[in-house]
Amino acid sequence: MTYAIIETGGKQLRVEPGHFYDIELLSTQPDEKVTIERYC
Repeated sequence: MTYAIIETGGKQLRVEPGHFYDIELLSTQPDEKVTIERYC
C-alpha cells in the first residue's frame, strides 16, 4: 500500500493515491487540483 503523510491546515493527514479528501482551510475552487509541497 502506497501512502503519504502530509501537513495542511495545521494538521497531519495520511493520504493514498486514487482517494479524495476534504481538507479544511484550503482556499481553492471545486474541482481545482492542488499540489502539497510540504510532507512529513
